Amino acid sequence: MRRFLLALTMVPAVFGAAAMAGAPASVTEALVTNQTGDSLSIVSLADMQPVAEIAIGGKPAGIATSPDGKFAYLTSPEGKEVVVVDAGARQVAKRIKVGEAPLGVAAHPSSGRVYVADWFTHKISVLDPSAGKIVAEIPVGESPSGLAVTADGKLLLSADRDSDQVSIIDTATNTRIGTVAVGKRPFGITVDATGKRAYTANVASDDVSVIDIAAGRLIGTVPVGHRPYAVALAGLYAFVTNQYASTVSVIDVGSLKVVQTIEVGDHPEGIAADPAGANVYVACWFDNVLLRIDAAKLQVSGEAAVGDGPRAFGLFLR
Repeated sequence: MRRFLLALTMVPAVFGAAAMAGAPASVTEALVTNQTGDSLSIVSLADMQPVAEIAIGGKPAGIATSPDGKFAYLTSPEGKEVVVVDAGARQVAKRIKVGEAPLGVAAHPSSGRVYVADWFTHKISVLDPSAGKIVAEIPVGESPSGLAVTADGKLLLSADRDSDQVSIIDTATNTRIGTVAVGKRPFGITVDATGKRAYTANVASDDVSVIDIAAGRLIGTVPVGHRPYAVALAGLYAFVTNQYASTVSVIDVGSLKVVQTIEVGDHPEGIAADPAGANVYVACWFDNVLLRIDAAKLQVSGEAAVGDGPRAFGLFLR
């Protein structure tokens, strides 16, 4: 598994951002998975100060939060499990064995189900976290990474990295109902609040694919920086982390053009926007920091120290 972790760092990162509907109306903390540090850092967003670090183990990478923000679901590729953290109590509440290399994770906005992408077995496990068990498995393309659920909870989207496609899944039946070809090696995938569009960060083609979900087709391709990893949406913009460029590309979602490039820390990876769209938060793998970007001024406005090797793959704000 050490070789697998190295591949994720150098290829780079098999963890794309996932979007989840049903998030709280406001957020106060960032929950940052530290893969090489085997921990979860909790950062206060009010003053950008770390307030806790929880030992996790198993090289945690992916993260999603329950709709009420009380629990966090972390994927542990080396542990082959999902670790459930009670965010308020600052402690591990449960560990659930899942697949061979769980990476992407997303939570349904109302059903309580949690979806986990398994990189090695090319399927998505559907978890009942209360019962602590897998209730269904959904075959998808090769090496699924990022996951996203539409706001109404009806559809789940999977970025199938080695198939260069996105799978569209009916959550009522747990069946795949379509696929859309995108750029090369899609990792991160994010769905807008309306559930109409999805955005994938394609690490091998250095671009972002834009999908019309209802039509099931590609409607745009936007060149960005080197090795794009994940996408966050705030206001009229899509923010894209470019790992090898140490930048964030800002895309106007109307024109689908890059309007600005923001210098950030070394190897930016996970990225998420607050519900108001005022700020965007970026985890920088090699600098061990979480940065805050002012979404109106399009500039870095804050920084917090976190653990070693922050991935923060998914929706990590609560």
